[in-house]
Amino acid sequence: QVQLVESGGGLVQPGGSLNLSCATSGFTFSSSAMSWYRQAPGKERELVASISKTATTNYADSMKGRFTISRDNAKATVYLQMNSLKPEDTAVYYCNARGERGLYYRLSGVPQYDYWGQGTQVTVSS
Repeated sequence: QVQLVESGGGLVQPGGSLNLSCATSGFTFSSSAMSWYRQAPGKERELVASISKTATTNYADSMKGRFTISRDNAKATVYLQMNSLKPEDTAVYYCNARGERGLYYRLSGVPQYDYWGQGTQVTVSS
């Protein structure tokens, strides 16, 4: 059974830090591109950061210089270190896994799977 379980969210003051974790099981983590998304009330879900199976990273412009995504293949876990948090960072943060295995994906760009966790709440407020 596929599982993606986020943890580490909570309440933090502006300028503070949080470290989110996403522990996974049930699929080949080392072949997966991992991402963090977030969704605030009344807004669409947006990409926060992504990390490929080769550990190359991408960040949304508003997160560059503040957030760091990393992965530990031995633990099948992806992390999001968040620094200098702002009230506008308040959202539910979701972990995502996409399959990048095989010729089919390389030719088509269509992932073999697309899994989501249940999310963890991050609230930035004084």
